[in-house]
Amino acid sequence: MVLSGQEIRRQLGTNITIDPFDESRLNPNSYNLTLHDELLVYEEIVLDMRRANRFRRLTIPPEGLVLQPNQLYLGRTVERTETHHLAPMIEGRSSIGRLGLFVHVTAGFGDVGFCGYWTLEMFAIQPIRIYAGVAICQIFYHDILGDFVEYQSDKYQHNNDIQPSLLFKELLPKDAQDTQLKLPFGMEHPK
Repeated sequence: MVLSGQEIRRQLGTNITIDPFDESRLNPNSYNLTLHDELLVYEEIVLDMRRANRFRRLTIPPEGLVLQPNQLYLGRTVERTETHHLAPMIEGRSSIGRLGLFVHVTAGFGDVGFCGYWTLEMFAIQPIRIYAGVAICQIFYHDILGDFVEYQSDKYQHNNDIQPSLLFKELLPKDAQDTQLKLPFGMEHPK
């Protein structure tokens, strides 16, 4: 079952944390999360699953930033969330989708126990101007049936920033992972 907006409010501070929380963003069965003012774009022409790919940061200015088609933009929510005993999910808002902006290309399903900011995989069908602070997606919560172990990960749990893919951590032995994280001078490490 999906929690109602009233139930989301009731579980704030126990099973659900949304920080900051703004009552006006609470919907009948979800809560609107907003877009932070930074984005990441990969600098590699060919992305490699077995490597830490280079990226650069963009800041969304007050007058907005035009996203171009055929480019993946990684963003994040302003809100940090934490969820216990429930499965969190995010979905793009229909008003955003009707402008041809996909907010999360594949990763809308969260795990029970996730704590951090949501990284958004944004892709535009046509050029679109976006703004920091806009309600970009909505989070909703499902009950969990049966025993479970809360999510723990050395990749994405307790993040403080936009998270580029860390899939290479699953595909390479530990000693090779350490080599991957030693990027040349002037390149950013995933935070």
